Amino acid sequence: MHPSQAHKMRGYFAQLFKQHSNLLHNHFETGESIYRYPMVQYKVINNKPTLIGLGEGAILLVGLFGEVRELQIDDRIYPIQQKDLNLQMVYVRIVPNAIRYYFKTLWMALNQKNYAAYQQLNTPEQQTEFLTAQLRNNLVSFCKGIGYTLTEQIVVSNVHFEPHLTHFKNQPMLAFAGKFSANIVLPKWVGLGKSVARGFGAVEM
Repeated sequence: MHPSQAHKMRGYFAQLFKQHSNLLHNHFETGESIYRYPMVQYKVINNKPTLIGLGEGAILLVGLFGEVRELQIDDRIYPIQQKDLNLQMVYVRIVPNAIRYYFKTLWMALNQKNYAAYQQLNTPEQQTEFLTAQLRNNLVSFCKGIGYTLTEQIVVSNVHFEPHLTHFKNQPMLAFAGKFSANIVLPKWVGLGKSVARGFGAVEM
């Protein structure tokens, strides 16, 4: 699969298991969006469809894992020949020494409002500083979303960002590849930034 198909995978599983939990799709029964950090995330990692569950989302995926027999994307049905389940206990916490991360999938750092602000910056240095602040905000939002109370400041350093044009909901979007260091322990492939439920912003050490 291609990373651009992650949102279609989300739609398939959300429909397949919609009666189990709104954690799978972050919508109320009325269709209204639930604004929270996604505890179930759909990604394509190394060309393979991948589901990431955190906390309650992890427990939910373990229960549903055995029921998955196929995957339907558009009009094509993919029979699933092999499944791998990996359970990890990760203690998100501030650490004294920064950890090096890179984006396994493109990071969508900008929304409509701050994209306009980003475009007005005159130098690469200013753009990097702006993106670094956005990344730190993303990390703070992630901590709040999983219920982790920060008692120390998150520090982001040693950053390198590469802009890429991608497509989201059939619209061209600016997203970023890159690397960074941060003084926080993150679960493998957890998403940062916008549209993490649809596969963007997955990080890896």
